[in-house]
Amino acid sequence: MVVKEIEKGLTFDDVLLVPRRFSLRSRKEVSTETFFTKKIRLNIPIVSSAMDTVTESEMAITMARHGGIGVIHRFMPIERQTQEVQRVKRAENIIIERPYTLPLNSTVGKARELMEKYGVGGLLVVDEDGKLKGLVTKRDILFEENNEKPITDVMTPRERLVVSTRRITLEEAKEIFKKYKVEKLPLVDENDRVVGLVTAKDIMIKSMYPNAARDQKGRLLVAAAIGIKEGYLDRAKALLDAGADALVIDVAHGHTDEVIRAVRKLKEVFGDVQVVAGNVATPDGFEDLASAGADAVKVGIGPGAVCTTRIVTGVGVPQLTAILNCAEKSIEMDVPLIADGGIRSSGDLVKAIAAGASTVMIGSLLAGTDESPGATISKGGRKYKVYRGMASFYAMLARDFKEGKQIDFDLDSIADYAYTSEGVEAYVPYRGSASELLRQLVSALRAGMSYCGARNIRELWNNAKFISLSEAGIKESYPHDVEVIE
Repeated sequence: MVVKEIEKGLTFDDVLLVPRRFSLRSRKEVSTETFFTKKIRLNIPIVSSAMDTVTESEMAITMARHGGIGVIHRFMPIERQTQEVQRVKRAENIIIERPYTLPLNSTVGKARELMEKYGVGGLLVVDEDGKLKGLVTKRDILFEENNEKPITDVMTPRERLVVSTRRITLEEAKEIFKKYKVEKLPLVDENDRVVGLVTAKDIMIKSMYPNAARDQKGRLLVAAAIGIKEGYLDRAKALLDAGADALVIDVAHGHTDEVIRAVRKLKEVFGDVQVVAGNVATPDGFEDLASAGADAVKVGIGPGAVCTTRIVTGVGVPQLTAILNCAEKSIEMDVPLIADGGIRSSGDLVKAIAAGASTVMIGSLLAGTDESPGATISKGGRKYKVYRGMASFYAMLARDFKEGKQIDFDLDSIADYAYTSEGVEAYVPYRGSASELLRQLVSALRAGMSYCGARNIRELWNNAKFISLSEAGIKESYPHDVEVIE
């Protein structure tokens, strides 16, 4: 086939949004509520990417507290990934239904080990029948040097504990904490078996984040990434059992028969599970995944800061054009579009949403924050964090090593990684707290929506009018003819 016409592709810097009349009195009245998938609602349209230098439990907790959602990356053993999901689900929970427990015959050392493993500050001590016998906290063992000492010697015994039943309400729990000056409230049944736990910390944190994205049980929302290779169904089951609210099929090229089959299989095996699939860059790709049962589709081939797919393979679609082209299918099929990659500023976020995205997946901006798992380094008197594409040389090498695959460190084998790499490893500026970054992004989003006369995201889709820029127009958009004070 001879190519007769070449379509022009645009990205975020190539356009601006035309301002429109705004009817509300304040930008604060603008709603940023949206859908991550068909059934998962968020309060802000921001998703942290499934990369090993961006999202683990700490980032996912912060994302959900501010109304977004994090996708726990898949480049770790199944057991560890499920633990990361569980940490998010347990981070804020009015009633922890399955609190971590410690056998009555345990030692101080075992208590330390479990507290470290699960990231908790206390454990309920139970007998072989699950009956409550005591409570041990980090304070109880903080200065205890003998790891072999029986836990019964340092715990608070059952007779000194304040307990309640599973039917307790939030207000009743608050009154108990206030009256008895305790921090943990074990819940027991009529036989004194442990059936839950309420902590003062969870109640306090919940009041601090009224716009948090939560499930029906009041727990923070979290998604988890999976692949499509052998064993992906085992990983999916483990993640769903751990409480994951959505599964994200995380592959570079999502418009393939394998991905389509995987979407159908996940729906067949797990029923009503929310499945996100991608990545695609064309309406056909979007339609095929949505038709297979995907509850949201990720759009973006090669726009990311550390992605070299377009350079290595010569394939891709500029991100704004990809979103605009897929948006019609998204609306027609009522399947949310997730714009994945290429977001360098709050203005790019506004443009991506205006073009038809329901949410935007961000990597590089969040990679520089405290909550990302990437390493922090100092260079030239400034702080940076390591950020890498998941198809980069070192990411692929590390992934195979973690999975226990045989790695031959000869020139030919190492060259195979280098030749198939479609990403780079880089430094991004240290940006401090992800919470502050999210506040800035959402504030700018509300401002952009108000300029477009939009009270909510659907109105932004309807009101958006893009204008193409010349090179001079792009230059005019940035500070010019002055020396900027840094």
